[in-house]
Amino acid sequence: MGRMAAIRDFHAHVYYDPEQVGEAQALAREAQQRFGVAVGHFHLRPVGPHPRGSCQLTVATERFADFARWAVLNRAGLTIFAHAETGEDLADHTDHVIWFGPSEPLDLSIF
Repeated sequence: MGRMAAIRDFHAHVYYDPEQVGEAQALAREAQQRFGVAVGHFHLRPVGPHPRGSCQLTVATERFADFARWAVLNRAGLTIFAHAETGEDLADHTDHVIWFGPSEPLDLSIF
């Protein structure tokens, strides 16, 4: 086993189609109230490596276990792509990942 990279925080990207943005906003609002996550912009189209509309939730490392236990049962049918933030962008989006719901292909060409 190699050296473990330091995790600054986690990003949890909520994926949705345009007609699901209301559900995504409700999920983000509840996550913010429960876990103090920072809620990013609600993109209606793909941005960065993400294949469709998404919103980034930034979860403190010490809150991620609680967030994960909640998200796995309360994601309201939405897919959440979560990954560690270590500063190694490609690895953070390929190896340091957790999917809540079905995985989706990312556009890794930006890394």
